[in-house]
Amino acid sequence: MSSSSDIIIIGGGAAGFLAAIVCAENNPQTRITILEASANVLKKVRVSGGGRCNVTHHCFDPAQLVTYYPRGGKELRGAFTRFQPRDIINWFEKKGVPLKTESDGRVFPVTDNSETIVNCLFNEVEKANINLKVKSEVLGLKSENNQFKLQLKNGEILEAKGVLLATGSSPKGYQLAKSLGHEIIKPLPSLFTFKIEDVRFKGLEGVAVNQVGLKLLGKGKKQQPQQVGSLLITHWGISGFGVLKLSAFGAKILAENNYRMLLSINWLFPKTPEQVKDQLLEIKDKNTQSRQQISSFCPLPLPKRLWQKLLEFVDIEPQKKWSEISKKDIIKLAQELSQGKYQILGKGVFKDEFVTCGGVKLKEVNFSTMESKICPNLYFAGEILDIDGVTGGFNFQSAWTTGWLAGKALSKSFYS
Repeated sequence: MSSSSDIIIIGGGAAGFLAAIVCAENNPQTRITILEASANVLKKVRVSGGGRCNVTHHCFDPAQLVTYYPRGGKELRGAFTRFQPRDIINWFEKKGVPLKTESDGRVFPVTDNSETIVNCLFNEVEKANINLKVKSEVLGLKSENNQFKLQLKNGEILEAKGVLLATGSSPKGYQLAKSLGHEIIKPLPSLFTFKIEDVRFKGLEGVAVNQVGLKLLGKGKKQQPQQVGSLLITHWGISGFGVLKLSAFGAKILAENNYRMLLSINWLFPKTPEQVKDQLLEIKDKNTQSRQQISSFCPLPLPKRLWQKLLEFVDIEPQKKWSEISKKDIIKLAQELSQGKYQILGKGVFKDEFVTCGGVKLKEVNFSTMESKICPNLYFAGEILDIDGVTGGFNFQSAWTTGWLAGKALSKSFYS
């Protein structure tokens, strides 16, 4: 059995759906089919943001926006001048889906329910008469004489003038891209927590610090990425925005080291060890404060339980008064507070929002149209590309942007 479309989109996620809708809106004549290997489409949209769907991030400056992408920022700079967070917010609101911005910049539907986004995308696909086929895994993809042939697992053969690969981090998508001549940068996990077993964290589960400095201590400067952000102590180690950012920017280095590296934590960022030492010495010498017990009087913006744990770790007796602490102990404490070293023993997962770095090599894609530079009429969008962002709506934004660009380009290229 064989059938044909003008465009076939492989992958029923955010990027594939938006590309199909944008293409249909710009050229209603185009016959479009979306193929999804599983029984369910828009899976990541459903689980994102704890089921609320973190649609994007409230950052409207492309130059600033690209700094949230460990890989792909350079290529996305121009793409974001054409379609960015403001545009996807406007797009959804025009479809009758109002969005809201939370204090940390993340953008959600006002309903706080991802089904609102899912239903909107479904309705637009239906309205545009786009053919959506689930349980339609593509086993093979060939390009011959400006025509694509797709072999489905169910035995069906499909033909199309243009194909968009929007398969996320699926190995099958990488395999199809590779079969058409593309190089695949090895996919690796990004956005994960750190497993750490340390006496300093014992009994502190749930303790959080709003801003810490984090640095991986690899060999040489290139192996020492650093990030700033919040940290949460958990029963398995540490989490928080700062940790997730470091896992993304250090994804390849961490993988090279089998996720076992030393981590330096500056609990008082941006203070240096010298500045921390000077502050502690000042307290020790102040008449009114020097008489206070060191364990009960913490002059620093730290949770009291964490302060007491670190005092214990550097062997400062908790009942001692500030005036009784030696300069040697002050230096030791300042070092621990600003450059404490912790052994990472492995990676944890980050909820259900699994993100990978790696994918189709970006130099092989035209970021004006998302068309392949190797195989004419083949396009890419979303996480199949070697693009990944930190947590907060940035991965969805790259999917919306690349999907929108591909959809616009496809609408101009193929029609009945």
